[in-house]
Amino acid sequence: MSNRYELPPVDFGSDLVRYAFEIERLRGNLGGGTTPARTLTELHALFRVVMSVISARIEGNRTTVYDALADIPAVASGRPATSDSLREITNILAGIDFIDTTDPARPLTHVLIRELHRITVDGLHREGDRTPGEYRANEVSINGSAHTPPSHVYVHAEMSELLDFANRDMPTHEQMLHAAIAHHRFVWIHPFTNGNGRVSRLFTYAMLRRNGFDSVPGYRAVNPTAVFGNDRDGYYAALEAADDLSPTGTVAWCEFFVRGLRHDLERLVQMQDFAFVMDELIDPAIDRLTTSGAATAAESAALKIAVRHGVVKAGDLEPALPGSPSQRSVTIRSLVERGILVHDERGPRFYRVSLARAPLGQFVIRQLDALGYLPRILKDDEPSGPA
Repeated sequence: MSNRYELPPVDFGSDLVRYAFEIERLRGNLGGGTTPARTLTELHALFRVVMSVISARIEGNRTTVYDALADIPAVASGRPATSDSLREITNILAGIDFIDTTDPARPLTHVLIRELHRITVDGLHREGDRTPGEYRANEVSINGSAHTPPSHVYVHAEMSELLDFANRDMPTHEQMLHAAIAHHRFVWIHPFTNGNGRVSRLFTYAMLRRNGFDSVPGYRAVNPTAVFGNDRDGYYAALEAADDLSPTGTVAWCEFFVRGLRHDLERLVQMQDFAFVMDELIDPAIDRLTTSGAATAAESAALKIAVRHGVVKAGDLEPALPGSPSQRSVTIRSLVERGILVHDERGPRFYRVSLARAPLGQFVIRQLDALGYLPRILKDDEPSGPA
């Protein structure tokens, strides 16, 4: 294996080492909080949409996260995407789903990488590829970059070397550097004619799952895309700095990656505190929903009860929805029809709040923005309606 896949020498007192140790401390705190796994799963579903929008936004897609939340359920139900931009986002979501249903212990392979590419570019025009799921058979250049990727003749061999590196078993304190270097080397190889950025971010997400971030329920939301979306220009500059494959450039890139991931983990650890999640995120989002006119005060009170219970039956909502059972059923049916409540898998008489769908999901996003949780790349997004 070439020396481009050796971890660079790092000064023990450097910021990179400090960030790596902080990540391990934060990772040790995952899974020990008070937020129910069901609520974390709902938030993960919401974060999946956010990450997909960010990945597409990095490539120039201007679909807002609010529009994506409103439109994605229709696509999921079988309707065709209304635009190429929306399809790009739903393709990235499909890539995340594909990774999430793959055993994280399985090696990363050529087949997996090519399938991620096929999923990512499927049916696209502006951001598609004439040979989905196939490594490039032509020479390419990268817009705005001085780096010239290897000739297509060497792509398969280069990817084999990268995958050998990506599948190494690494000690815990080196796993973040491992993922960072693999991400850069993927982009450096540029194995596809188009879609390399989107696939590289999915590939790195798969690496993080292999490195232990899939072991705690609800924490699949650890996704490097948030790091890149928080500073798009810095992302490209840090990648460019590593293109000469020097230890100095590689360390600079790794520091960018690890610093951003540590920041994202800090916020995820905070999501373990159910009191924080309710008081600072979900209750204010429900209040925003009510202020917008999308829910009544009684419905808002019922939703707050439902979130705290996790799963409810109609009788559990009586304190917020007094009156006859039939009146309560009418209100519940209305909430279900609007996508605010959904049926739980336990049966048709069990309900839970949907945090990951419009309209409530859009207000959760607004509250995440107010808390400073949204990457800067989404800061200019505005919902179509009042928020």
